[in-house]
Amino acid sequence: MSAATYRTMLQTQKMLAPGVRRIAQQRVRGMAQSAASACHQPSITMDDTLGRIPVRVVDDPSLFHSEFITNSNRTNSSTSTSTTPSTSTTTGSSARTSIEVQLADEQGSLAEVLRLFDHRGVNMTRIDSKPDPTSFTRCSFKIDCEGDAADPPVQALLRDLQLSARCMAVEVPERVQEVEWFPRHISDLDMTTDTLDGGTDLINDDHPGFHDKAYLARREALVANAKAYRHGQQIPRVAYTPEEVQTWGVVYDRLKDLSARHACREYREVMPLLEAHCGFSRDNVPQLEDISAFLKERTGFTLRPVAGLLSARDFLNALAFRVFFSTQYIRHHSKPLYTPEPDVCHELLGHVPLFADPDFADFSQKIGLASLGASDADIDRLANNYWFTVEFGLCQEAGELKAFGAGLLSSFGEMEYACSPVRPAGGVEHSPELKPFDPLVAGVQPYPITEYQPCYFVVQSLADLKAKMGAFCDEEVASPFHCRHDPAADAVVTDRAVARLDKTSTLAAQAEKQKAYFQEKLAQERGA
Repeated sequence: MSAATYRTMLQTQKMLAPGVRRIAQQRVRGMAQSAASACHQPSITMDDTLGRIPVRVVDDPSLFHSEFITNSNRTNSSTSTSTTPSTSTTTGSSARTSIEVQLADEQGSLAEVLRLFDHRGVNMTRIDSKPDPTSFTRCSFKIDCEGDAADPPVQALLRDLQLSARCMAVEVPERVQEVEWFPRHISDLDMTTDTLDGGTDLINDDHPGFHDKAYLARREALVANAKAYRHGQQIPRVAYTPEEVQTWGVVYDRLKDLSARHACREYREVMPLLEAHCGFSRDNVPQLEDISAFLKERTGFTLRPVAGLLSARDFLNALAFRVFFSTQYIRHHSKPLYTPEPDVCHELLGHVPLFADPDFADFSQKIGLASLGASDADIDRLANNYWFTVEFGLCQEAGELKAFGAGLLSSFGEMEYACSPVRPAGGVEHSPELKPFDPLVAGVQPYPITEYQPCYFVVQSLADLKAKMGAFCDEEVASPFHCRHDPAADAVVTDRAVARLDKTSTLAAQAEKQKAYFQEKLAQERGA
């Protein structure tokens, strides 16, 4: 592609429909630098309303240059669950149409195309440019835009393009990229119903409540409430029994003392607010509906009841909408200081306080957005990073280790084990291994789920965590599309046309993976 065409591309970006945001500069900069090292071309820099965008001129046909543009003006999103590949996957402003245009490689070609989009009021969401490897006189563009191919404005645009003297060929591909199913609208979370039974069958004969028929019946009733819940409804309030409140109180008192010494500053600051506004106290189990309203005002996060443990993909997908799935049942009263599974004590005393912190909330949503449509391998890496941060993360604070992970904040022994500088701590003599947080390392670090962690990752601050995880999601996760969450519509908007595959459950695969881990660990112990 000629330098003139690239200059035209930059200079005409301001002609796009209102609401276009700046190009994803990190992506562009990385590709531009790779191209520059290959062809040693000088940079062309333009300072316009989209920001300062460094772009390198690339004349090597083997190199591919992409520019990603996100439009934030249009807000509505469809809840369609279409799984049949098509040119555009939904109706409404979340629909996308892909158009492939072959242009004469001369000044003004791209400007003419952009004028046609502007004339028909069709918003671009993404544009890729690619030199034709067989000709020096033409180049190709793949353009994604808002709207269905059958919509009148898009139809009119296609006719205009076909009639344009600048366009040598115009094509709307019959098929678009297929991706793993992901929720487009917050109401799609209603489809997330499959759960692991207590997490790889933890509700078995070694569970404290396994032989307690009254406890099992209580659990079944709360699980039924969670399964019946739908987006937009009030979260069912639970009338906790005196026995359940007493269990909560034992946990509350013990953790309050430990968290004063070992919890991070953000946790310590928000707990008094939860006590003042959400009913947190030793004599009252707070209600999810009240906590959800509080978090909504603070950071936009909300809670949603869940029947049990979800697959990693389903759980992470919900974070994209700033939704946290929370259980409502409580551990068995016979062992108030032990639970083999997440319960309301873990959710409310471990997770909830940090979702009131803006940096932590942003970081959590970033993981969620990166998980949408991601490959199974990337889901594993994201889930691992979630484990070592949201569940078992440590941070530095005035030269001391403090806990911000919910698995630590809701565990009496492990919080002390991970944070205390003296031994014994948490009932053990040895110390854990501490590593500086690196998403690339944490993403593949193995871990146990039924014992103290042998290794923890340490961040400098929650802002540091947000920055490092943001860079990892942007640069290392092979996302099939770029997307953003539109809070006004509670919808996810993608930058290109994609077709969602059928929603399938990954619970069996996840359970098998955990089973394999335990079998390998048992074999190692026997060998030792």
